[in-house]
Amino acid sequence: MQAEPRLSVVTGAFGFSGRHIARKLLQRGERVRTLTKHRDASLRHKDIEVAPLDFGDIRSLTEAMTGARVLYNTYWVRFAYGAVNHGVAVANTKLLIQAAEAAGVKRIVHVSITNPSPHSVLPYFQGKAEVEGAIRASALTYAILRPAVLFGEGDILINNIAWLLRRLPLFAIPGKGQYRVQPIFVEDLAELAVDSGRREDSFILDAVGPEVYTYENLIRLIRTAIQSRSRICYLPPSMVRAASWILGLIVNDVVLTQDEVSGLMADLLVSQQVPTGRTSLKEWIEAHAQTMGSTYASELERHYRRV
Repeated sequence: MQAEPRLSVVTGAFGFSGRHIARKLLQRGERVRTLTKHRDASLRHKDIEVAPLDFGDIRSLTEAMTGARVLYNTYWVRFAYGAVNHGVAVANTKLLIQAAEAAGVKRIVHVSITNPSPHSVLPYFQGKAEVEGAIRASALTYAILRPAVLFGEGDILINNIAWLLRRLPLFAIPGKGQYRVQPIFVEDLAELAVDSGRREDSFILDAVGPEVYTYENLIRLIRTAIQSRSRICYLPPSMVRAASWILGLIVNDVVLTQDEVSGLMADLLVSQQVPTGRTSLKEWIEAHAQTMGSTYASELERHYRRV
């Protein structure tokens, strides 16, 4: 008699990183159930079971995770919008952890961020640190993965940089652009997450790729690959933020926040650990130069307007 496939739960399996994690789990023969806020989620993938990500209904969250051994958590908010801010995201994640414990889940694989700190003045990094603390204090064994920047088909950051370079005569870099980023391919992160779910020990690991770029060099790499004629200029961060706000009005999205500029310029998107990803960003950009940035990827459209 064949054993029933193991059940894993993924928050946001129709989002960017969650989609790749779910796909890896399915490829390894597991059942996948997602917790999602998207009302049309049941139409998106016939192999993924769907349950609502409703933080106001802890009983339903608990029932949705009952029978699962591992929770893969990608839930977070990039910026404050409407009634949701980073403090709300922290509180919601704590409720999710409590529901997982009540459901008998044994392990959590959590996607965090490089260099979180409870003392950070940036709510994103401070909130991520608070969530990590809640996970460590829980009854679950854990793998906390800390990516810096994700890239791959369907990403927002790299795609939208290319989109801007294709369309604008000028591309503004905050300051001198010598702060660094260490992107990881989303497939590498997904493989690392699923492998971490099979382990029993608790650990924290930076999830970063093999290449480190200054922000200026990253922009120039994309510019060269797509054969952009956009001129790169260097402006005070406040001017870049103002320009991003105006651009946001045009595309009806949040393009870049003050906290994101501050985190980038503070060198928080790079690791001192040995790289855990193996895919070259340079090679990936060159392979996808014809299509990268052909359309704009809206954060608000993906995560707020279609729920």
